[in-house]
Amino acid sequence: MEKREQLYEGKAKQVYKTDDPQLLIVSYKDDATAFNGLKKGTITGKGVINNQMSNRLMQRLEKGGVPTHYVQELSDRETLVKRVTIVPLEVIVRNIAAGSFSKRYGVEEGTPFAQPTVEYSYKNDDLGDPLLNSDHALALKLATPEELALIRKYALAVNEQLKAFWTSCNVTLVDFKLEFGRLEDGSIVLADEISPDTCRLWDSATGEKLDKDRFRRDMGGVEDAYQEIMRRLTSHNEKE
Repeated sequence: MEKREQLYEGKAKQVYKTDDPQLLIVSYKDDATAFNGLKKGTITGKGVINNQMSNRLMQRLEKGGVPTHYVQELSDRETLVKRVTIVPLEVIVRNIAAGSFSKRYGVEEGTPFAQPTVEYSYKNDDLGDPLLNSDHALALKLATPEELALIRKYALAVNEQLKAFWTSCNVTLVDFKLEFGRLEDGSIVLADEISPDTCRLWDSATGEKLDKDRFRRDMGGVEDAYQEIMRRLTSHNEKE
């Protein structure tokens, strides 16, 4: 697969064209941002961990019936993916109150929910990714009613599968953000990444944060946390 010119560069990834118009190469960076880019830094080795973790989890989800953009891991930092048009919705699934939910609604961080909570944000940096509901998404023509129903169904399926997987690694899946895209034929697939950048992952016994919150909140030990979560994932995969 021939890597061609850069198509896009975001906060955490670069995307390149290939000699196949329906396939792209995603390259993961060590750059870290928070609060819509207001805080910037570097997490050494993050790109390798996020690339490899996303790929392993997406392959697992594919087997569990959730279609994804994943095609093939090319190197430590690069992966071949299907070209998609991203649906401009960030889909957040929460199992436990944390982060902006706790702040917005005055709920103590760590409070478990009776059932998973699904939120949508309008993927628009200029507007600060505002929260919206399904009616807003329809009014803005971000997705069709059928697509929204399928996205919600897939998001909850991802939650069930990842929650069970992380529990077996002695990790609690607190919440996570997903993005979906449309293939050329219009079908919806899971895109973007699944990593400590996009998930809150707490040690099941101690509650220690093993994710990007360590960077957001200046807690220190960021690289160690990412390496530990990857170690647990790899160890689990080796046992299977």
